[in-house]
Amino acid sequence: MNKVISKEYFSANVVKFEIEAPLIAKAHRAGHFVIVRIGTKGERVPLTIAESSVEKGTITLVVQQVGVSSTKLCALNEGDYITDLVGPLGQATHIENFGTVVCACGGVGTAPMLPIVKALRESGNRVLTVLAARTGDLIIMEEQMRKLSDELIIMTDDGSYGNRGLVTNGVEMIIQREKVDRCVTIGPAVMMKFVSLLTKKYSIPTIASLNTIMVDGTGMCGACRVTVGGKTKFVCVDGPEFDAHLVDFDEMMMRLAGYRDIEQSDMHKHENKCNAGTR
Repeated sequence: MNKVISKEYFSANVVKFEIEAPLIAKAHRAGHFVIVRIGTKGERVPLTIAESSVEKGTITLVVQQVGVSSTKLCALNEGDYITDLVGPLGQATHIENFGTVVCACGGVGTAPMLPIVKALRESGNRVLTVLAARTGDLIIMEEQMRKLSDELIIMTDDGSYGNRGLVTNGVEMIIQREKVDRCVTIGPAVMMKFVSLLTKKYSIPTIASLNTIMVDGTGMCGACRVTVGGKTKFVCVDGPEFDAHLVDFDEMMMRLAGYRDIEQSDMHKHENKCNAGTR
């Protein structure tokens, strides 16, 4: 079992955990994820590692409360223990000196982007980060990202913070003023789809992280099947990062929607149990 060292709320439904995991911290590279399980009968939840500290022997996970398992995880407090924590898993991000790289992230996609921005910068890249959310109060990890980026642009749908507009508006603003050699995007599938369509128009190589579709984390369940370049790939073992211009995002979004009714039903049952005073 792994101890929760600290807990911080970014918003009512987004929580940052620092967790004791020295072996995972030592082996972690940008792009890696872990599988978390709460309770002996809990489901496996894949979460990308946001930060790691070999010195402290900890990893940082950012969790958005959306279903039963993430709700149970977010209910943990400092000093509590996670039942199972396995990793690091997945293929690490390919890092080299590409030149100028735009990192486009939305919502909690900022968390897994953080180690990628750090690694790109350490490899000599000029890193321009576009951080987007629906409203200003949903922007997370701004200061960490600002310190690691050569430039940080914030976009909000309602204009309550930063610039009004979508993540694609921020990305195109950069493309129109200077040469961009590569783009990395992490966030909701629909966001990554439109970032990909934009960069394809400008012939900019683009990598997308498809971590939101993962379930089992080992390739056994097959739930994370995606079509990339006409071939079937499993996000958890072949990815989670792929050439965004080859990903069939429409198929991916249909697969994500396939679990929605079950997730909502399970969440309703969980809330009823909590209201009745049972677990």
